[in-house]
Amino acid sequence: MSTSSKAAKKSASKFGRLLGLGAERLMKEPQLVAIADGLVVTDVGAEAWFTLSASNTDLMPEDRQDMEQDAAALALAKTLPGYDCHLKVIWARLDGEDYREEARKIFSAGDVEAVADMWARRLDTLDLPQRHLLLGIRLVERDSAANAVVKNGVTGALGVGHTGLDETELAHLDGLARRMERRLEATPWRARIAPAELLAWAVSRESFRPQPAPPHLPTISGASLVRLTQSKAIPHADHVRMMDARGETAAWVSVLAMPAFPEELITPGEQEWLRCLSEISYTHPETGDDALVCPEASVRFSVWQKGQAIKAVDKQRQLAKEQRRSAAEGSAGETFAETEETERVMEDLRRQMSRDGMTILEDHPRIIVSSTESLEDLRARTDAVTSHYAGLSIDVTVASEEQRELWLEAQIGDMLRVLDLGHIRTTDALAASMFWGGSEAGDDEGPIAGLLTGTTPGVCRIDITAGSARGDATTTAFVGRSGRGKTTSMMLATLIAGLKGAFSLMLGFKGDEGGLVKAGEYLGLDSHHVTCGVETPAVADVFRLLPKGDAALQVVSQLLIILPERMRDAGVETHLLRACNAIAQHDDAATWRVIEYLQASSDPLAIEAGDALSELSQTQLGAPLLGNPHDGASPLRPEPGLWLVQVPGLTMPQAGTRPGEMTMTERVSLALMRGLIAYALNTSARADLRNLPKVVAIPEVHVLTGTDDGRRFIDYIARTGRALDTSLAIDTQDPKSLLGMDGVLEAITTVCAFEQSTRSQQDAMAELLRLPVSDSTRALIHGVGKDAHGDIRHGHCIVRDRRDRVATMQWDAPSYELLRALSTNPKDQAEDRESALQDAMPQDEFTGTESADSVHNPPQEGSEAA
Repeated sequence: MSTSSKAAKKSASKFGRLLGLGAERLMKEPQLVAIADGLVVTDVGAEAWFTLSASNTDLMPEDRQDMEQDAAALALAKTLPGYDCHLKVIWARLDGEDYREEARKIFSAGDVEAVADMWARRLDTLDLPQRHLLLGIRLVERDSAANAVVKNGVTGALGVGHTGLDETELAHLDGLARRMERRLEATPWRARIAPAELLAWAVSRESFRPQPAPPHLPTISGASLVRLTQSKAIPHADHVRMMDARGETAAWVSVLAMPAFPEELITPGEQEWLRCLSEISYTHPETGDDALVCPEASVRFSVWQKGQAIKAVDKQRQLAKEQRRSAAEGSAGETFAETEETERVMEDLRRQMSRDGMTILEDHPRIIVSSTESLEDLRARTDAVTSHYAGLSIDVTVASEEQRELWLEAQIGDMLRVLDLGHIRTTDALAASMFWGGSEAGDDEGPIAGLLTGTTPGVCRIDITAGSARGDATTTAFVGRSGRGKTTSMMLATLIAGLKGAFSLMLGFKGDEGGLVKAGEYLGLDSHHVTCGVETPAVADVFRLLPKGDAALQVVSQLLIILPERMRDAGVETHLLRACNAIAQHDDAATWRVIEYLQASSDPLAIEAGDALSELSQTQLGAPLLGNPHDGASPLRPEPGLWLVQVPGLTMPQAGTRPGEMTMTERVSLALMRGLIAYALNTSARADLRNLPKVVAIPEVHVLTGTDDGRRFIDYIARTGRALDTSLAIDTQDPKSLLGMDGVLEAITTVCAFEQSTRSQQDAMAELLRLPVSDSTRALIHGVGKDAHGDIRHGHCIVRDRRDRVATMQWDAPSYELLRALSTNPKDQAEDRESALQDAMPQDEFTGTESADSVHNPPQEGSEAA
């Protein structure tokens, strides 16, 4: 502390002693001088401020939580001794307008403005709280405000502007903050320098006044800083009333002290006394609705240096020893048990500090509750907080007649003012609060996919195309039983990829994925729906999908699969190869021309093969491969956009089935699947699409993994995805089928695990999530698809992200219309078809003409609307 500050404190202490108060209570509030990245500078001191990263502890195994807590206690002991620190846990509402601007940068295809607007309105409706963790560390003491005024006067007389902080001092402070950042990077909190805009917001929000956005400047000072800090607070016995610029009440704030903790805290568990802030709810006094309180925390603490701590312990031990001797001399040799116990405790404490590395800190925790509605609402929130902590055996009380001092103490840049409401304990006690714990999963940036549903509310960002850009794995797995929302969730992820401008292909083997195209059209994406059948002959003709040089051998392979084993044994392969090579020379090469070539041959085996293939070309499964196409371009083209290719009636052989044991349906299904696989692979590897993100999404992937061809395809896409900038999204009801596919397992970057009911599948799911295979994990997986009443909770899952963080999340769509379009529920799809048929029926001649819509229903030429 500077000399002038010490003088001011000494002067205040004279009055404090007369009133029975500490000097700090009467100290003048420090005046902010400047805010910069990682720095808050006042007239009396400078602090470094950092943002702390959260850890995902909700579903973390207990042994890993213990390690996390031990690492935090060690970081406090090794990094912060001798520093005055200020920990703040604060909440902000996720602003839809902020995400609107972000969405404009994320999305590049479709109706970007409409998508951004939908998400902005959705987030505003949800009104989600977002937690910020800030740590301030006092770096140096500075001159007093009086000296700063003198400096300003001198520089003003010289015609030089001055804010009390010159560039040399700012550079020195920045260097100190950067060095501290490097020390804190390796802690469980992964601290980073706090941006100036965030610090300015954290300061200005305390006034509860609408403030202009912080200026985007390296240093905020002068008039800009004054505008951000203008406020008026009127203290009362149990709260502080915040006033707006018109003199009306803007908010009511109450600061709560935590005077008593149990001797032992049981962690992991409910007694994580700062992590639990996000769990506290209350009943609204007017509406009766349950809502989150979202109380904030301000903890000023200092970690004692070892020498200082041992000296304090020795002092207490010596005092107890003298009291024991005095008592023994004055009480006929009798001593008080409390004095003897204190002496023993101090001796034991000193031994632990010397030998076991125990570290002591002094902390002063405060809980801040606020309401912008009414004083009654504030008191209901306060009661909920005190009741919640009472259930944890922790005393939390409203600090009566101390509200002004405690409110000032909680401000960034202020000081510890109420010294008698603190605790001296080990660093383990503060680490046990798990202030950085909660729910955390997903990508750091990118599109919002859903909402975290653990102890810390927030959004979950998942971008299935981001793996290759990071140089990481590229596979996302959606796993779980039927009817729990996994396919709908995968379609949402595929839509998001399409909005980012990716080539998005979904191979639909179920038949209920048609909503993907409806949703794509709703969002303005270039969407294509191709159904393989009699109506789409040659849609999967390999000659039309692959370069000529590659197509001939692929066609031979397909036709060999289709034809019966006796023909293969008779040597039909030579006739097929001759025919394919001949047709491949044509500009309009096609498989149906190969069939005609065989039928025109003079060899009976070739003619028989051609006739058999010609008959198959008239069937539902054979037409897409062998049929004669209609006029016009193929509906399946390697072009960017949203593509849904559905294959109804596909019947795949089991893995290991010999060709001679396959039925005709299985042989044709396998050949058709190979054609679609060839299309997907060719599109992924095209040179003209190499720089374009690509997604191949496959619902019910166990249909493919049940065959050797399918397993090879999935394995190839998974292994080469990063090099080809191709992301693979798969969904399956059978997690066990993935465990034997090492290439896929190594390539999985994100797992979305939905409900599973059988023990063997739950154990396989636990391995995919990298959770312990235990009864508690099985119960978690079994219950994730149900709400508190036991009803199905569609779209709710356990997510494992690329950092192996595991949390629960709810997939979310920004509008009901989009979610309804994606529905795979047969009832919803039947209602949509019925509605579409009714819309297509001609209107009664007496009802008049249908009103025109400028986009979907343009007015007819000559009509009144036209």
